Amino acid sequence: MIMCRHPMRVFSYALLILTISCTRGAAPVLPRARLPVTSVLSGEAQGFARAQWPREFVFPQDHAEHSDFRNEWWYLTGHLTDGGGGDIGYQLTFFRTALLPEAPGRASAWAAQNLYMGHFSLSDVVNEKFHFAERFARGALGLAGTTVDPLSVWIESWRMDALPAEPGSTPGDLPELRLLAAEESFALDLRLRASRPPVAHGDNGLSRKGVSPGNASHYYSVTRLATEGVVRVGALTYKVTGSSWFDREWSTSALEPRQVGWDWFSLQLSDGRDLMLYLMRRVDGTSDLVSSGTLVSPDGSAVHLQRADFDVLVLDQWRSSEGVSYPSRWQIRVPSIDLELEVEPMLADQEFTATFRYWEGLVRAQGRATDQAISARGFVELTGYPTN
Repeated sequence: MIMCRHPMRVFSYALLILTISCTRGAAPVLPRARLPVTSVLSGEAQGFARAQWPREFVFPQDHAEHSDFRNEWWYLTGHLTDGGGGDIGYQLTFFRTALLPEAPGRASAWAAQNLYMGHFSLSDVVNEKFHFAERFARGALGLAGTTVDPLSVWIESWRMDALPAEPGSTPGDLPELRLLAAEESFALDLRLRASRPPVAHGDNGLSRKGVSPGNASHYYSVTRLATEGVVRVGALTYKVTGSSWFDREWSTSALEPRQVGWDWFSLQLSDGRDLMLYLMRRVDGTSDLVSSGTLVSPDGSAVHLQRADFDVLVLDQWRSSEGVSYPSRWQIRVPSIDLELEVEPMLADQEFTATFRYWEGLVRAQGRATDQAISARGFVELTGYPTN
């Protein structure tokens, strides 16, 4: 979850251009523009590859970067519990945007084909506090980048690194990961172990975001990763356990002319299934027919859901201090499997208001599946909502 995160995260990449003039890898202190995603999701990107056909993912290569596409991200979210039962959500995301379709020919050590942005947040549910930070760096001088063997993605000290492979593991497995990110007031150090294989979204890995040819991404997820480690909030450090979700997506895309943003849901159900949905929103408030989803079974097999296969009804709104009204409670129905869920944020204010403005946070759900009670934990991302 256009262009870019979910399925579309191109929105965040435009600002990376500002780092070109930086004298060091991280961006200078910038005013918080808090721009809507629609301010940058436009225009053409000549010379870059576009997602136009289904793709057979090849691992471990596809865990690493695809520099022939303009935009890419490694997106990690998770629900954690501390030793006292308190809920903590996290997001750690590495975005890559290409400045040029090919590596520059200049001899300068500062020459860079790619720029990187990182977003890091913690949702402290018990204390009703949302912490967030962002970083920028160019892909030069070791300040930011990726490697495939071993798998690593980093922006300065924020890192996602593969740990040594377990005996008997195969190249198709996602290796065990270590996440490291620290700011003055919050930090995490986590280990993630996948409990099911990567799943391809859309048409065998081609996730369409619009009707124009190439307005799509290559998109796969690892929807459950057992997670443990430590989280620091202020002066307190907690041992935590929980479950994470890992999204991988790359594209060269833009919003369609009448699209304004998207709503994305990732839910881990108590019966062992996982559900991903995204709604591409139009200017009239309706969702585009290219919106879709994926239902993942406990064995890792997946069913593609078209827009007609599910309903999402907004039940409530929350207005932020930025003057933005976001949906804050939803009813989700998937009639073909008799699934109905009511989804609500575990913390109302999980609005990320750094360079770009969006809401992304920890949610929980209750409902039924074929007359059996069911619950869920997950994340929701909301972009393109205007101030009013």
